[in-house]
Amino acid sequence: MDEENTTEISTQDEYIDESDIINQPPIDDGKHLVKKKRRERLVRKGRIKQERFRAFMRFFLSVFFIFLLVYCSKCSGWYMDKTAFNRVGGNSVEIINNNIVPSHKILSLLKNSDVPNVPLYMAGTDSIKNELMKLAPVENVYIRRYAFPARIQIIVRERIPSITVSPDAKVPPVAFFTTDGKLIGREFLPLKSNYKTIKVLSYGNKGDDYRKWDINKIRQIEKIAKYVETYSKESIEYIDCRNPNDIYVKIKTVNIRLGKLDENVFKRIERIPSILLQVKLVDSKVKYLDLSWEKVNYLKLQ
Repeated sequence: MDEENTTEISTQDEYIDESDIINQPPIDDGKHLVKKKRRERLVRKGRIKQERFRAFMRFFLSVFFIFLLVYCSKCSGWYMDKTAFNRVGGNSVEIINNNIVPSHKILSLLKNSDVPNVPLYMAGTDSIKNELMKLAPVENVYIRRYAFPARIQIIVRERIPSITVSPDAKVPPVAFFTTDGKLIGREFLPLKSNYKTIKVLSYGNKGDDYRKWDINKIRQIEKIAKYVETYSKESIEYIDCRNPNDIYVKIKTVNIRLGKLDENVFKRIERIPSILLQVKLVDSKVKYLDLSWEKVNYLKLQ
């Protein structure tokens, strides 16, 4: 009886010891743990080296760009030539769209403005524009700056000539009016042939002083020229205003006397087509076609 119990107890004790052994966690490999820690240290050292290298490169590039900017800011290419305003055709100043004002006149005015002493992209151009606006034919000025190499482009917008003034049909113009009524003297004459203007004869004396004409007078002369060309279908050669109370308009076929420029002058011009054909059929030489009368037309023969 006792032996059987002893056997059962021993068997039970052996069974418990085996279960505890199975449930115990495995013992880590010491060499494997050392290798793992060593790899982690190597990775950390590599990352530290990379961060230090990047920080050094950032510092180096920052210093390099600072020195580069300082060098570039002092480079002569950013500054205009000190003699840029002294000669025509240089590389530092380009003048375009000036058909009335010669380039040498523009540069002579620019001499009153100092060449900028700072890089051109930092320089103002108001003083240059203000000097050029003193020229009578100039309506506006636009200035473009080019940073490198430093140069400027001057774009001139000029007034449009409308009427030229001469004391006689065979004498070159001594002045001209623009479409906005600006009177400009002979210093900007002669005009280029591409300008189509109305030639007006005027002595500039007392009672016929074209220097006192205003924009309304200019508009009236332009309207008369347009009316005569429309109804005669010919271009006018000149308008004779030397006697303000007895105006003549010369076209290719005949000289037309309009008389006084009153409120009925345009109605008289409208009669041109009905009598211009008769002028061409007359055998004798016609001195002028008289439209100065309200209801009667005359042909003055030589």
